[in-house]
Amino acid sequence: MRIQQLEYLEKIVALGSMNEAAKALYMTQPSLSSAIKELENEMSIQILVRSKAGVRLTEEGREFMSYAQQVMDQVQLLEEKYKHTQPRKQTFSVSAQHYAFVVHAFVELINDLDVEEYQFKLRETETENILEDLSRFKSELGILYLNSFNEKVMMKLFKERELIFHPLFQAKPHVFVSNTSPLGQKDIVELEDLKEYPYLSYEQGERNSFYFAEEILSTVEHRKEIKVSDRATIFNLMVGVNGYTISSGVLSKKLNDDKIIAVPLNVSDQMTIGYLKHRQKELSPVAQQYLQLLGDHIRGYGFDIL
Repeated sequence: MRIQQLEYLEKIVALGSMNEAAKALYMTQPSLSSAIKELENEMSIQILVRSKAGVRLTEEGREFMSYAQQVMDQVQLLEEKYKHTQPRKQTFSVSAQHYAFVVHAFVELINDLDVEEYQFKLRETETENILEDLSRFKSELGILYLNSFNEKVMMKLFKERELIFHPLFQAKPHVFVSNTSPLGQKDIVELEDLKEYPYLSYEQGERNSFYFAEEILSTVEHRKEIKVSDRATIFNLMVGVNGYTISSGVLSKKLNDDKIIAVPLNVSDQMTIGYLKHRQKELSPVAQQYLQLLGDHIRGYGFDIL
């Protein structure tokens, strides 16, 4: 096994394509493929699955990659100390459901970092994509919620994908509405109050299971319903058509317009919002710093960290 082979593998996993990795490494695809095949033969495992859609890590490959990344980090430390090379570009990626506090902590992370080069990724995405990103090591952290309805199914999926869920805080459901909406004038909202207003929810792609919904009470029928894909659109619709969505009640005043407010929803359910990590991967210092900032932001809104 050579360090160069690990560098090749790292680039392939990052790009998800043998062809694109070969271009980035300035080598031919057959040469790159041969180098990886040699590594697989030496380790007596299949590291990658190749298909028309690209390449992905096998179960053994994910475990191998977690160890390989540790080796690469140690090699870099040696080179920095004795060869005076430039530090590796700082990398970090988080996939999350659509929460403003996730973005706020991400902004603070970037502003606090004292590095010249970095490559960060924040992906607000569908629930299934969060699990996929974590299981394929495309993201280091995933942020989502559990409640009494989806917990059993989701925990089963976490186990299958070797993902670990760490609770961050618990929140009572709120409706997000425009401050000019009649719903925004109430101290507390009943389910009956919502019937006349458009219900806004995030689309979940092909796997549109009730268990993957970002909003609680996903099985409740709605007379008026609009699916959206991003937070900017959902906030515009709250203002434009007096729509509402159901979420945690945590709004970032620095990132959100003052036109959007949170009103408690009178239901007995609660949301446990937390982060996911892969069982086989230790969190990087950047990921740990991000979680600290996330916790500080959540405490700032009066929630206790679990």
